[in-house]
Amino acid sequence: MLDIKTFKLSDKNKEILEKYNTYLITVKFLNIESTINSYILDAYKYLEYLGKDYDKTDNDDIYRYLTYLDKEKYSIYSVVRKISSIKSFYTYLINEDIYKINLDIERPKFYKKLPKVLTIDEVDKLLDIPLDTPFDYRNKAMLELMYATGLRVSELIDLTPLNIDLDKQIVRCYGKGNKERIVPMGKIACKYLKIYMEEYRSLFLKGYICDNLFLNNHGKKMTRQGFFKNLKIIANKQGITDEITPHMLRHSFATHLLNNGADLRSIQMMLGHENISTTGIYTNVSTDKIKDNYDLYYPEG
Repeated sequence: MLDIKTFKLSDKNKEILEKYNTYLITVKFLNIESTINSYILDAYKYLEYLGKDYDKTDNDDIYRYLTYLDKEKYSIYSVVRKISSIKSFYTYLINEDIYKINLDIERPKFYKKLPKVLTIDEVDKLLDIPLDTPFDYRNKAMLELMYATGLRVSELIDLTPLNIDLDKQIVRCYGKGNKERIVPMGKIACKYLKIYMEEYRSLFLKGYICDNLFLNNHGKKMTRQGFFKNLKIIANKQGITDEITPHMLRHSFATHLLNNGADLRSIQMMLGHENISTTGIYTNVSTDKIKDNYDLYYPEG
């Protein structure tokens, strides 16, 4: 638990954050420490930046802070979370009759950025890697599984063989807040997982005992940095010149599903999003399909 007394804030701001922390636990019934800490830290960083007591702030201060975050090049995901935390903090102040403010927070235009996705052709190119070595089969299994399920890279590297059910074609993973979810996976991902697990995984162990499914060349758990490095090498070899990140495979999984008729609620469950509004960002990406259809079918297009 955070020690709010150590925060570089006025006594008044420390006192309100202590009360807010209690409110999150006793009224909002949040029981995950990391979630509570995230709300408190976001409110702390906001108040620290402003350098004034909470009851002296207004909407202009909020937008000033968001402009600062933009200049510091915070990602859209960090900013959206911070906006949510600031809204939650002010909602607490209003509901508890502590401080009245005409709260009006909209995401600034400079944050209305869409996630980058790969085209289906780019995904095909990325996955079509030569299979000559055990490393190739491991990488192939990882990439196929990631694109087939939309797992976060942290979820992918934390998997064990027990999380994989090839007969039922499902993977059991643990996302944010250690929440369990079950995600279906396709036949191709199952095919290369089976090959890797039965023929190649044992070659990576090198006498070590490691429960993780995907291993590095030292016989230890694959790291996020290791996966990212391998992905960049593979993309370069496959002739993909644009910068690629592991999260782009997750975005591509969701966008391609939506473009092919999957409903947003199903995609939300597969991605492990707590709020469907988070998943809704993919509806903006998918307007490309609408435009393509317009260009294809509109008589005067």
